Formats: sequence, structure tokens, C-alpha cells
Amino acid sequence: MIIQPTSVAALTWLGAAAGASSEGWRIGSVLSARPLGITEEGLMVLQIGALTVEAEAPGTGTKLPPQFQVRVLSLGAQPQLEILSANSPLDSTVNQALRERLPQQNGYAPLLATVGALSQWAIAKQLPPYLRSALALLEHSMSSPAELTTPDGVRQAINRSGMFLEAQLAQAPASDATTAHDDMKGALLRLVAILKGQPLLGESSDAEVDPPLLYRGVMPQGRLPLPFELANTSEATDFLPRLYADVQSALARLEVAQLQATPAHWLVEIPVQDEDGADVLQLMLKQEQEAEQGWTMGFSLDLPSLGPIAGELHLRGLRLSVRLWALRRETVDRLEQQFDDLRSRVDATGLFLDQLSCQLGLPQAGSSVSAAFLKATV
Repeated sequence: MIIQPTSVAALTWLGAAAGASSEGWRIGSVLSARPLGITEEGLMVLQIGALTVEAEAPGTGTKLPPQFQVRVLSLGAQPQLEILSANSPLDSTVNQALRERLPQQNGYAPLLATVGALSQWAIAKQLPPYLRSALALLEHSMSSPAELTTPDGVRQAINRSGMFLEAQLAQAPASDATTAHDDMKGALLRLVAILKGQPLLGESSDAEVDPPLLYRGVMPQGRLPLPFELANTSEATDFLPRLYADVQSALARLEVAQLQATPAHWLVEIPVQDEDGADVLQLMLKQEQEAEQGWTMGFSLDLPSLGPIAGELHLRGLRLSVRLWALRRETVDRLEQQFDDLRSRVDATGLFLDQLSCQLGLPQAGSSVSAAFLKATV
């Protein structure tokens, strides 16, 4: 579970956020917490480590115990903490792996911007052949828009997204050396191994990163511009520190998604390579506990031609509901023009379409798991 504080003791928090506190306000660390009472405004007062914060009360039916523990998911002006359940094995292998990777994780967008810049021939020809080969393999691991227009193409893109690399390796014959040749995680691991041997490598950025995917839900991720200093350089070596940090961050994010996934709930990011750049498709699949044969699939995409788009498909037995969102009015109109064709396609499958709508704007950002955020602000 996650809760959202609305304020924090300013002087104490500023010291912790600046690193003056030695009591564990680091991403991935686990802190003790306990409720202290309720303010006149109806906000909970919580003590978390050495800090006191105010937070909105959790949803109906949720009651905090006299003592509990939280794990730091992100820092910055609005740090986010996950409330750990009483039976969470904090010393388990999974929790240890999460604590190690949470501080490093970030999305694909920075990496895709860096790789796109390095793919320019004038810069790429400066790189060693083995590094060029590894970058080419990474681009080969990405999907194309055409591949994602068919069910089999989507299935293949998910299979090579990196989420299932270890399972595929475990099932493959020992003599098969091609199992991971087009897998995204395999490509990232190759790049990390090669870049460790390159000179002038910097450490990972201290920039604030988003919390893990399952705590954000599917939200469109647009393309990112290069930093000014890289956008104006023609030296390939200037990109190597940034490339190394971006690859590590994307790999850590992928591994956090693997660690959090369950057979009934997972979220995957798929880089999609087009002629003029790369975008990120997010897919979420979740089995609804309260409904027999009930599934929810969410997706998001941010294309330069259409802008941010999100969707949610609810399947209950043979009944299907589809809700779409788009940030641009012209995109809403274009999607609605496809509704007749979509209804025909759904009818042909034998499903009953209960709802089909497209709304202007985007769905409210929130957790795709049963949780509430602790988000402290100064």
C-alpha cells in the first residue's frame, strides 16, 4: 500500500532532502513509521523515521497498524514511499534486489534520445566497431509500428521486451546461442558490459527518477530532447558517459518491473522504432480478483503525430468495455472515426461491446495496484 502526505516539517525535511539526515532517506531504504493522530483538517499525522508528516487518510476500509514500515521509492520535492505489508519479507532476495535497483531506475526515453543521436553516421563512425555492433543489436531488438499491427507481432514484442529473458534462457537448449539475440534486456546487458571498458565514463545521474511502473499505471511517455551540451557536439566520446548512465537506468527499470510482476499482473515497456525516431509503448495486463474471468489491459503511447494516448480495455467473460483518452482534440476525432470499424472487428470475435468511448484529456495518474502514495512536499 502507498499513502500521500500533503506536507512535512519544512526545516527537518529540507535537511533530509539535502542529505543532512543520516537516517536512511535514500531510495530503496526501509523506515519505521507510526500514526500520531489526526489534525483539525482531518489529516493523519505520521512519524516516519525521524520526520513527522501530514497525510490524507487512506481509502475506505484501510486502517494503518500502530507500527508499520515503508520503503523509499523516490526522493526530491515530493518523495514517495511504499507502505509494506506486515507479512512482507524485508530480508528476502526480491526486496534486496529492489532496494539495489530503485535508486538507478528510469525510463527508456533518455536512452532512446541518446541512441538516436549516436545513430547518425558522422558520429557513429567514430565509435569502435564492437560498440557500433552492440548499438545496432539494441535497435534490432526494438519493434516496428508494422509489427505491432497484428496479434502475433504484439506477442513477439512482449516476449522480447526483456521481461521474460531468464525464463526463455532456462527453457532453451544449452546449445542454442540465439535465444537472446533480439531480446531487449539481452541487448542492454551487452551494452553495459562493453561500456564498462570505455574511458571517460561518468556515474549515473543524480536526477530525480519516477517511482516503479506498477505504482504509476500506464502513462504516455514522450520523446526527450538531448541535453544542450550533447545536442551541440559532434564528438562521439562526449556521449559515452550519458549512454552508460542511460543504459544502466533502463536496465534497472526493466529489472524492477520483473521483480514486481506476478502471473496475474505485469506491466511492460516496448521501444518502437520508426523512421524518424523511437517511442515507448506501455502495456499493462491485470487479472481482476473480484471478477471471474475478468481482465484489464491498459496501454499508453505518445506519438509526435497524435500526441499522448491512453486506453483501458475491460474484459468480463464475453463482455468488453473500451475507454480511450487523447490529449489533442484532433486525435479524439481521428480515433472516433475508427469506431465503426472497431465495433465490426469486436463483433467478429464473438464478444459483446458494452462501451466504446474516447475522452479529451488523459486519465488521472495513479497506481495500478491496490495502494496509496506517501508524497511529501515542503
